[in-house]
Amino acid sequence: MRDKSSTINVTCFANMSTTNSKLKVAILVVSETAYQDPSTDKCIPVLKEVFGNLGNEQWDVAETKIVPDSVLAIQKAIRTWTDGADPVNLIISSGGTGFATKDVTPEAITPLIDRHAPGLVHGMLTTSYAVTPFALMARPVAGTRKQSIVITLPGSPKGAKENLEAIVKLLPHACIQAAGAESRPLHEGGVNKLEQEAGISSAGTSSGPTSGHHHHHHHGHGHSHGHGGHAAVQPHTKPEDRPQSNDPSAGPTRRYRSSPYPMLAVDAALKLIAEHTPAPIVEKVPVNMKLGGSVLAEDVKATESVPAFRASIVDGYAVKIPSSGKFEKGVYPVAIVSHAQAGDVKELKEGELARITTGAPLPPGADAVVMVEDTVLKSQTDDGNEEKEVEILTNEIKVGENVREVGSDVKEGEIILKKGEGVTVVGGEFGLLASVGTREVSVYRRPVVGVLSTGDEIIPHDREGPLRLGEVRDTNRPTLITAARSHRFEVVDLGIASDKPGTLEETLRTALLKCDIIITSGGVSMGELDLLKPTIERSLGGTIHFGRVNMKPGKPTTFATVPTKAPDGSRISKAIFSLPGNPASAVVCFHLFVLPALHQQAGITPVGLPKVSVVLDEDVRMDKGRPEYHRALIVARDGAMYASSTGGQRSSRIGSFRGANALLAMPMGEGSMKKGERVDALLMGKLG
Repeated sequence: MRDKSSTINVTCFANMSTTNSKLKVAILVVSETAYQDPSTDKCIPVLKEVFGNLGNEQWDVAETKIVPDSVLAIQKAIRTWTDGADPVNLIISSGGTGFATKDVTPEAITPLIDRHAPGLVHGMLTTSYAVTPFALMARPVAGTRKQSIVITLPGSPKGAKENLEAIVKLLPHACIQAAGAESRPLHEGGVNKLEQEAGISSAGTSSGPTSGHHHHHHHGHGHSHGHGGHAAVQPHTKPEDRPQSNDPSAGPTRRYRSSPYPMLAVDAALKLIAEHTPAPIVEKVPVNMKLGGSVLAEDVKATESVPAFRASIVDGYAVKIPSSGKFEKGVYPVAIVSHAQAGDVKELKEGELARITTGAPLPPGADAVVMVEDTVLKSQTDDGNEEKEVEILTNEIKVGENVREVGSDVKEGEIILKKGEGVTVVGGEFGLLASVGTREVSVYRRPVVGVLSTGDEIIPHDREGPLRLGEVRDTNRPTLITAARSHRFEVVDLGIASDKPGTLEETLRTALLKCDIIITSGGVSMGELDLLKPTIERSLGGTIHFGRVNMKPGKPTTFATVPTKAPDGSRISKAIFSLPGNPASAVVCFHLFVLPALHQQAGITPVGLPKVSVVLDEDVRMDKGRPEYHRALIVARDGAMYASSTGGQRSSRIGSFRGANALLAMPMGEGSMKKGERVDALLMGKLG
């Protein structure tokens, strides 16, 4: 930990202006427009001006950066400024806090926050609301990450200025405490002394302007808070807010009678998954047989040329072309033998032949190879074991003929595989790495998947003996484990958790220590013992990003992220997919929702199942209430793909997956889609 006394004076604010030490600020602008053309940004100079005018010479704007509207880009910038050896004291972001679809700043920053600061948020909103009710259309976030304060501001220069002016004189106090100062010395003298040192009064938090201009929190680049419109799908809960899930301690009489979670379209749910799935982790791994299925995290350059020597393409005889450039056919002595094995070979002279095999190095002095088919044996040694003289039947031999030059396949230093390429099980990529002697590569670590079944009624599928009344064999866990392993992901079997809040919480906490993504099944509907949502929200402090999806089967599917600690002590988030308890629903939702997240964390693109257009081989009934993912068998015939249903599609009927290799994306509607009509399908397996 750095020496606080050398960076900040923890006695009082006033003393800071008399020292050379200043609090370091980083300003992050989130805007596609400014990222493309930094000259359009107006926020950085405005915010610098606020720190200069109202900062009492306590601030040093040490870093500025402009990033696009990307969760990963925002998080990378924040981590760079907070997680290093010399973190900044304060990070101010501007932009991306509105309700537009692309406004993702709160979603990017919230998982990084260790402790939230709702008071700062309240202060900013109160000040801006006095100017315009549209201030409430912002979604600010404030809190600490490690030793730094992180605060989001609107994207418009006026809105950003107002919000910062509302709290800027309080921020030195917050930064000093966040950096590790003791509270007691800071607070000696009471609130009046603190206000005097900060240059504020009880009547307000800032001496800066709080009125006199009107604004609508438009982004400085032409869109409100980032992008315009009000169609963004928001996370439904945050740890600091009142959870929307049932309170298990309140009993069944006070549980919800209808779900408090909005019904999302499948595409909207997939978008939230893409936004909140943690970024891939890069690791160095050896080039061995376990590499198949991995995705490269950086370009790979050849460390040596292939071939590393001049080699023969054919079996035949190496020759030295005369200085005249004209090789004459005739009888020549065989002076050297060169096989495709390591060893020293003497120099070949003009008028001599060297018998050579395919892939063997050319002797020094040789510059062409004559195919054995263009030769005739003329004499042999006395023991008959070796060729003595060979006749060359052609004089059309040119320099370099039948020779592989050094680096003709791969040149040293050449990029042989690019970042993002997969090492397929076909073997080509592995062979290329092996050919140039690559011993290790950087890849995206494939996430470890934990699979858990929940419910007191669930018993192991292989328990001997008949079922007792109410017991159900565990179908989901072995099925989901098989599905995840079929995509080459490591799986941890988490067993079966009972319907007891404490037991479920303990199981999930243990799972979060050893798994990157957790899949649960059961316990996500409206029953009094459906405990997953309240456990995630109330016990684990997680965020439920969606709790219902407009689809059949799988309506109660839930996606959440939970804050946890990495092995190095840093704060990270991990994803939990809570799938319905009905087996067919669980398997459909694995392929539709979980697999894209697994692919994203493994660096695989494109994510999810491949989509194809198929012809219905029979009439298929539509559901009039929801879009349906209909289990089907697709076969290739006459240059087209034809789909037929696997039969009854009840959500509890796992048999609907027997023989299935696709999910038909059936639209909602009355009646049936007719034989011969086309529909999109998601391919789960090989064509029949």
